[in-house]
Amino acid sequence: MELTRNRLVLLATAGSVALLGGAFAFQYIGGLAPCKLCLTARWPHAAAILIGIVALLLPWRVLPWLGALAAAATSAVGVYHTGIERHWWQGPTSCSSGPIDQIDASALLEQILAAPVVRCDEVAWALGGISMASWNAILSAALVVIWVVAARRA
Repeated sequence: MELTRNRLVLLATAGSVALLGGAFAFQYIGGLAPCKLCLTARWPHAAAILIGIVALLLPWRVLPWLGALAAAATSAVGVYHTGIERHWWQGPTSCSSGPIDQIDASALLEQILAAPVVRCDEVAWALGGISMASWNAILSAALVVIWVVAARRA
């Protein structure tokens, strides 16, 4: 069976459906609330799914390249998130712990009460020592390859 452009687009689209579906399953079935970066990583998958549907209907050469771009974007978010989880770099203060520098008690209390419950710098779940953010980065990078091969066959 030859992997035609449409089969590759379908495979890449199904990959994003699976990853996005897995994220929703962890959230709604597994009870793992997503952090801010986890939510950010979902949007490119949604875009890739829409691009894939359109690409199956229209033979435009640019669509698989846009799918590759969407998959690359979510992979990049996964790499960035992984670095935050492993404390290679500091994440956004809106979802990471940070130092408390010269802040008065009322402002600190307000900041604590307004802070999201889920932190980006903590691993909520891992398989084989690899966090969900890392799995997203790895698997999305594989989707980039599939999209690029589809684009070259367009």
